Amino acid sequence: MELETNTSGLEIKTQRVWLASSVELLSSMRFAISLLTIIAISSIIGTVLKQNEPLPNYVNQFGPFWFEVFQHLSLYSVYSAWWFLAIMGFLVLSTSLCLIRNTPKMLKDMRSWRENVREQSLRNFRHKAEWRSTVSREAMIQQMTQQIKNLGYQFKLVEKENASLIAAKKGAANKWGYIFAHAAIVVICIGGLLDSDLAIRFQQWFGGKVPFEGSGVLISQIPAQHKLSLANPTFRGNIAIPEGKSGDTAVIPQAKGVLLQELPFTIRLKKFHIDFYSTGMPKLFASDVTIVDHETGKTFDSTIKVNHPLIYKGIAIFQSSFDDGGSLLQVQAHSMTGANLGKFPISAKMGGENKLTAEQVNGRDEYTIEWSAFRPFNVENLAREGQDLRAVNSNQNFTQKLTADLDKHSGSAAKNANNKDLKNVGPSMQYKLRDKTGQAREFHNYMQPVLLDGSWVFLAGARDSPNEQFRYLRIPADEDDKLDEWMRLRAALANPELRSRAAEVYAKRALPNAGAEAMQVQLANSAKKGLSIFAGEGDAPKLAGFTAIAGFLENIPAEEQTKAADVFMKILNGSMWDLWQLARQKEGLPALELTEKRAQFLQLATSALSDAFFYGAPVYLQMTGFEEIKASVFQVTRAPGQNVVYLGCLFLVIGVFSMFYIRERRLWIWIKHDAGETHALMALSSQRKTLDFEKEFELLKKQLGVPEQPTESVTTSS
Repeated sequence: MELETNTSGLEIKTQRVWLASSVELLSSMRFAISLLTIIAISSIIGTVLKQNEPLPNYVNQFGPFWFEVFQHLSLYSVYSAWWFLAIMGFLVLSTSLCLIRNTPKMLKDMRSWRENVREQSLRNFRHKAEWRSTVSREAMIQQMTQQIKNLGYQFKLVEKENASLIAAKKGAANKWGYIFAHAAIVVICIGGLLDSDLAIRFQQWFGGKVPFEGSGVLISQIPAQHKLSLANPTFRGNIAIPEGKSGDTAVIPQAKGVLLQELPFTIRLKKFHIDFYSTGMPKLFASDVTIVDHETGKTFDSTIKVNHPLIYKGIAIFQSSFDDGGSLLQVQAHSMTGANLGKFPISAKMGGENKLTAEQVNGRDEYTIEWSAFRPFNVENLAREGQDLRAVNSNQNFTQKLTADLDKHSGSAAKNANNKDLKNVGPSMQYKLRDKTGQAREFHNYMQPVLLDGSWVFLAGARDSPNEQFRYLRIPADEDDKLDEWMRLRAALANPELRSRAAEVYAKRALPNAGAEAMQVQLANSAKKGLSIFAGEGDAPKLAGFTAIAGFLENIPAEEQTKAADVFMKILNGSMWDLWQLARQKEGLPALELTEKRAQFLQLATSALSDAFFYGAPVYLQMTGFEEIKASVFQVTRAPGQNVVYLGCLFLVIGVFSMFYIRERRLWIWIKHDAGETHALMALSSQRKTLDFEKEFELLKKQLGVPEQPTESVTTSS
């Protein structure tokens, strides 16, 4: 007597077999479950893989081959992919057909009493009880109907031949759970489709709209085919507004380029507020704005906070994030190539560009600086695990010892997930240096020196692609907390004449005794050789720094490498000191007295010079001042399907609670007069057979006055 679950679909009468098979498949439960599974897998992909990022980011992340594969599958915008929308459409159709097929049956079953049962069929039920009584048939009927009414059952009395049947039911609303749950899927999918970019796609397919792929153009100069009108029913875009500025056009990212969405009002940003936790994470950011209605001229002020959007004319304005609004920077450029100790000022604006001439970079190439980011302060983790950056394993050979440290030394500037030493290290700027062939390298420089391992250093980060972490060059600050001494030493190292003089001075200082001229010449040649190799002018001109020294020492027998390396490094360190003093003398500065602090500076400076050959930039840019201009990033959305989705969620809650917390029970009591006594047969049925149902059946027998040991008993298992 139960309504059986059927996974087959709707069957129609037609001579077209393909049509009948298609309708049956589309309306079947197995097809709907398959679609839900595909949607779930697609949603996982859309969650793991960042959506709607610039295409070059995906090329850098996956490589050219897999980039093309994923692009053809539309994995970079899963939720707006044609196949995802098609699956959503088929799911709506399939679930709707399931509802059309099953809802009438369920409504009919909810209204039915299932009174067409026979005495023998009741005996076949698992949960049944049978007894006899001396009371009259009419009295028992009255007694049973009154009792089941008190228990909350609805009932119907049906007269049979020589018997009476009480058909009762309770919890028939359980069927509404199926109806509401399946209707929720349809409603939520419809709401999702309404809020998708399907409307924008239709405008691109049939309305002549195309994404704009240019840059650096005023919005007023962009042609109309790149703009969406106010009649666009649904959109989700972003608009960035600096303080004191206004905007009335949102940007909608596309796979290639952007579309511009006109707004019926202007947003003017008066003030942007931001507060941070001690870890540097934003705690609160909000925007004080003025809204100007284009149609009525009405203006009003409002404050937009995270999770507290402003909704006006059906458009929600969310506080999405914040950005730089074109801060002005004062920058000092230091030459990183050649023997010229050159530096010159640059006035920069975030989001803008500056040109570098060949003369400024001591070369034949021209460069363009693209200013991309500025942060007025940075809370960084400056903790160390107590290991010196140049600590090496004594079991390694010298080549491994010298090269193993390079990655450590030029790695993360201040971030270590295992330590907790958070400090504000001051402002920083980020920029790209692009050569005339279009190749770019990205840099991240801090304005102030940072205390690392007991020494103050300037951090200069570099990376080749956005998917890489910045690797930092650590330039030691001199006694005046400046870069001057290190830059002076760098220029001197690139000067062959100064290197030769420094080698001679070192040899005389190391061997001051009279009569040691031959040894002085030999030592001077060794020092000159060491400086030349370190400067990258040895037999392998593509190598420099410690890497070049390691390569040179590989030519020495392995058993003598350690001893040779110790001698080589002592000569290098000594001659670097004299090279530093000659560089100061060349500029009319007095010689310095060798102290422990200056010896430590020279050691750090030598290590930084070795790493500087991998820095990959002809200039080092140091920020000397700034004027911060903040910008607020708003997300503006028109989502007509939002309320539809909320309605679907309500349906889903009702459906789930109805299915799980409302249990349908059917009760039949067959009463007849037999051999001077009244004979009663009771049967109880439910969709879910649980331990609670077993207890309910036993309790029901007691409430209906079923004898403890009736004539023919009770609960048996079929």
